[in-house]
Amino acid sequence: MIGRFGVVHRSSTRNRDNCQCTQCVNQDTRQRNFDTFQLSEDIHPVNFSQTQENLEVHWSDSHKSQHPWSWLESTFDGGYAEQFGQDHTRSLWSSNVEDSPPEVPFDAIMSESDGTGIADLTKNIWVHGFSFIVGTPPTPEATEAVLSKIGPIRTTHYGGFYDFIPDLALADTAYTNLALPAHTDTTYFTEPAGLQAFHLLSHTAPPNAKPTDDALGGQSLLVDGFNAAAILKKEFPDAYEILRTTRIPMHASGNEGIAIVPDQTYPVIEQDGDVLTKVRWNNDDRGILPLFEASKWYNAARKWNSILKRRTSEYWFQLTPGRVVVFDNWRVLHGRAGFEGIRRICGAYIPRDDFMSRYRATNFPHETVIGRNLNMRSRFSPPRDQREEAAITQAP
Repeated sequence: MIGRFGVVHRSSTRNRDNCQCTQCVNQDTRQRNFDTFQLSEDIHPVNFSQTQENLEVHWSDSHKSQHPWSWLESTFDGGYAEQFGQDHTRSLWSSNVEDSPPEVPFDAIMSESDGTGIADLTKNIWVHGFSFIVGTPPTPEATEAVLSKIGPIRTTHYGGFYDFIPDLALADTAYTNLALPAHTDTTYFTEPAGLQAFHLLSHTAPPNAKPTDDALGGQSLLVDGFNAAAILKKEFPDAYEILRTTRIPMHASGNEGIAIVPDQTYPVIEQDGDVLTKVRWNNDDRGILPLFEASKWYNAARKWNSILKRRTSEYWFQLTPGRVVVFDNWRVLHGRAGFEGIRRICGAYIPRDDFMSRYRATNFPHETVIGRNLNMRSRFSPPRDQREEAAITQAP
């Protein structure tokens, strides 16, 4: 085929199968309207013409396709990151993110007349791995409402939207006042929670303590797991490979009637081809290592753990009423310092697919998103000279 992209060798069946006309695709649902396998095996173009907007193809079955140039371009491998723009490239961070952490006002997100607030929030989470929502009314109702703007609340064995104090109502150290090291949640799910959010509604001092006491503790911790992985790969490449390839058991077994494990064992660091996609790290929820891989894994994990605990990796801050933190649980590890008194925290998990859908739908033109959704492979096929960088900073 010859067009504005030069000579392109493509499957005739593929081109005919992906005709976007109203006869072939339901324009409301974007679903295919015909049986692909009723097409002749020797389907081929008999003629084509070009306009400024479209490539028009006449097929041997008498069908006529009109492919918008913008849509055709979106189906080429490697065009995804370029179309979506470099300002959507993931940005790795260290402790200096405290100088200017990403944030979006609550009112901007909740605005019915302007979608820039939710677009900014989801972009922050994609690019930086987290964002604050500032000016949130300190109530569970307001918190749930703003989180629902991102996507539906995910229900787990902990429930749906959570609102709790440290009373061990559920058998998990999160429901205590103990310090928690940096970790990701739900490592034992086949698909870990996509986003997680916390909103401190109140923190009252214990009996006989001054209400204004600054020593109550409970500072929150975030660590960029993708940045830590990049450091590990640079400083200890052998350790990186061990954590990328060694599959380990994870489990949730503390609550009566609950015995959750994923569909298979997974490594700490997950990649799709060259692209880093997920970090699963919670030493407390780890099972027993494979006997013959244990020694190498422990040595590699010790190096990983030391990177996570470097002061330069840690972003510490104090949660306050009105300031919600939302973070990518596939990328950002979280923890906290121990505390005194009673803290009331609310928040939720949000599924990954729903977050990504809202991010794309609010930040990019509809046709671009549809073109990319129909051509999944391009999302993970950046130009060869960019693949090393893309291993950490992939396009959406």
